[in-house]
Parts: sequence; C-alpha cells; structure tokens
Amino acid sequence: MIRAHAKISLSLRVLGTRADGFHDIDALTVGVREPFDTIRVEASDALTLAVTGAFAEGVPVDDTNLVMQAARALQRTLRIELDKGVPSQAGLGGGSADAAALLRAFDGSYELASQLGSDVPFFMQATPVRMRGRGEILEPVVVPTLHVIVAAPPFGCSTPAVYRAWDELGGPQSERVIHYPGLAEDVVNDLEPAAEHVEPRLRAFRARLEGAIRCSAMLSGSGSAYSAGFAVAADAYAAADAARTAAVTSVWATTTVAG
Repeated sequence: MIRAHAKISLSLRVLGTRADGFHDIDALTVGVREPFDTIRVEASDALTLAVTGAFAEGVPVDDTNLVMQAARALQRTLRIELDKGVPSQAGLGGGSADAAALLRAFDGSYELASQLGSDVPFFMQATPVRMRGRGEILEPVVVPTLHVIVAAPPFGCSTPAVYRAWDELGGPQSERVIHYPGLAEDVVNDLEPAAEHVEPRLRAFRARLEGAIRCSAMLSGSGSAYSAGFAVAADAYAAADAARTAAVTSVWATTTVAG
C-alpha cells in the first residue's frame, strides 16, 4: 500500500505569460499529511486501473490518468487500485501525487517525473519548495511544520480555465493577503480573483468557511480547496470541527511536511 499525500500552495504569484503559453509563477508549496490517496499495485498481464473512494466520481481510468502514464513510463504492467481521498480539481495535486508515489515505489527517476507534468517532481520528496518557471523549477526552502486545515467545496476548478481567466482579466494581482502562524511571510494568491470569476460559488464557500473558523483562508493554487493556519494543533482540530458544523463536509486538520 502506497500513500500519496496532497500539497497546498501557501502563496502563489503569477509573474506573466510565457511564449510557450504557460505562465511563470512563484509558488511557496508544501506537502500535507492529509488528505491522501492510497494506491495498491500487483503484477498483472495487463495494465489496469480501478478507482474507489470518497472522490472517485469522474476520475478517469484510462491513459489520461497520470498514474497510468507513470506505469507506462516505468514499462510496468500492473493492476492498480486507487482509493481517492484527495478531491480532484481542488489545487491539491492529487493526480500528480499518485504518479509520483508509483514512481517512488519502483525507483523511478526525477527525469521520468518531469516528463509527466510540472507538479510530479515536487511529489518525489514533497518537502517545501518555491516552484518557479511554469512549476518545473524547484528551489528548496526552510518552512517549519505548520498546523493547518484544508477544506474543499463539493465542486472543482479547472486549472486551464482559471489561467485563461487570469489572462482575460488582464493578469490581476490579488490584494488579499493573510498570515499563517509560524510562517515568516504573509501569503497571497494571484489566481484567486480568476478562480472566483470562473467559479463564483467560491466566494460563498470561503465566507462560510472563514465565518466558522474565525480566521482567513487562502485558495490553494487554482482551487477549489482552501487552507488556513493555526498556532497549535488543538486550534486546527477545533477549527475543523467548527467547519464541519457549518456544513463544510470535506475538511482535514493536518500538518505540513517540514524541510
């Protein structure tokens, strides 16, 4: 059994559009202990994927799934059982985490990881980094263990749609800045205005979440999940309970992976 842990972008600046159509970013990114996917594999005569779990709906089982692409890159015929505990289109990197977990299990390389997608190399270690370029440049940074909650609404955000909206809106820089206890710098997400344009329900979800936890939350990546930081673990667990009482059903109290 392999666990594939999610990530959150604590802060994300979009620096501009590249000639190749991608965007240059500066994203402070960390792994989190929860939520996570669980992967079981066994040798087989054919490569197959079965998906179960709380967030299985809509997850492809063909070669568009990154974990299948990872198996093909490894030249392995496997029966893969994937239990989805990480919501899709939430800005938590679930698909990339799955691919990296499979690569790690079979001694796959960073080169293979980089061929699969910009987020996959991060998950080969999942220690704090600044993701630069289009996300493929990883600069290790020191970030202490943070107590956080991660909360996801019952809908996702398409990353390509959010970046298109950022372009169409003129490349806005977000003015909403929040503080994480224990983190030296305040955090901001330039994609938040574009994500709220693509999915207006985000505003109401964030308002309900922040009202319940009594502090500010920040969108992770292109969304749709949010995170918020707390001084001690007990505060994070209490906030998660309060969020659930306020009908935020997908919420986790967890810690970041330090580096």
